[in-house]
Amino acid sequence: MEISQKEETDKLYYSISEVSQMFELNASTLRFWEKEFEVLKPIKNKKGNRLFTKKDIEHIAIIVNLVKHKGFTLQGAKEQLKMRGQTKPTPEITMEVIEKLQKIKEKLLQLRNQID
Repeated sequence: MEISQKEETDKLYYSISEVSQMFELNASTLRFWEKEFEVLKPIKNKKGNRLFTKKDIEHIAIIVNLVKHKGFTLQGAKEQLKMRGQTKPTPEITMEVIEKLQKIKEKLLQLRNQID
């Protein structure tokens, strides 16, 4: 039985076998990476089966790209993931940028008024 694209995109959780098929990895590799990478946190159901979210799958895709395609070691991939996490702007930085942009806008409007 084939799953339609709509059903597939609405899916919230993926089993370890589905994820291993997506990335052509062994389930044991995914279990190992779960221990190695802090960002991988699949939930476990009452039976103890791992259920991966879309966010977990995004992280796995990044790890696969770094390790399998770009040749990073696991340690190097961990460092890259940490650096990615640090580049997200905090609310304080966002507000600071907005304030600076507003000041620039005010100066530009002043200059335009002087020219007119």
